[in-house]
Amino acid sequence: MIAPGFLTTVQDLGRFGWAHFGISASGAADPFAFRAANLLAGNAENAPALEMTLAGGEFSFEAPAIIAVTGSDFASPVPLWQPVEIAAGATLRFGPSRSGARCYLAVRGGFDVPLLMGSASVHVMTGVGGRPLRKGDTLPVGDATVRRPRPPARGVPTLLPGNTALRTTAGAQAHLFGDDLYTTAYTVSEESNRMGIRLKGSALTAPAGGMLSEGVALGAIQVPPDGQPIILFVEHQTSGGYPKPANVISADFRLLGQLRPRDHVRFERTTIKAAVEFLRDQEEWLLKL
Repeated sequence: MIAPGFLTTVQDLGRFGWAHFGISASGAADPFAFRAANLLAGNAENAPALEMTLAGGEFSFEAPAIIAVTGSDFASPVPLWQPVEIAAGATLRFGPSRSGARCYLAVRGGFDVPLLMGSASVHVMTGVGGRPLRKGDTLPVGDATVRRPRPPARGVPTLLPGNTALRTTAGAQAHLFGDDLYTTAYTVSEESNRMGIRLKGSALTAPAGGMLSEGVALGAIQVPPDGQPIILFVEHQTSGGYPKPANVISADFRLLGQLRPRDHVRFERTTIKAAVEFLRDQEEWLLKL
């Protein structure tokens, strides 16, 4: 590692089964792009890979490698969404993102890093699983290959325009809210992080009185007393006491991972049946890689 960029971490698909100890799964912020990078490189889809945020890092390769880079439109020295051969001694420098927030670099074989609670994912807010990469760090390559590298991906779904709609199903306290969530445009706050995506816009009227804390899920939209919604993100707390009018559907988690400060978002209602179909379409695209 010559330079880490703004924030570069090792991620996989997450650390599951520990929520009862207060540890959320974490993992890749854009699981769709993460899985695609590994599949293109010929890896198991959960092989540890690098997640770069907003501005990419600079990497030197001591041995020949095959990599795949996916995600947002970073200034990249290699083509995106296809496997690329890298020569020994080569240096790759990634620049800032031109759209979207995160880019993934998978190397054929995966990065051979220690697992904690069954996962290589770095939980940035708590330090569980390690820390963001620093100048001088060295990452060995493992043997997580399961097939040959794939051809370039075709028909890559649009990651994120400047103004996007997030599809939602009803949350646990949807009956306490009106339609304001769906008629208001919001801006992503600079205070957002991997724990929560904070939005700014017309305040929602939160129900009077408190409520008992309950388990919360990735993508849940909470409304604190100030009425400004928070979308629970990959490092979210595992319980919370704010009411939840809606939950972003699983197929749109990839869009959450690509939101940047000052991006504009709005919400649309959908049904659980439709949400399952949207997720099925996404899985079918990945299966074609």
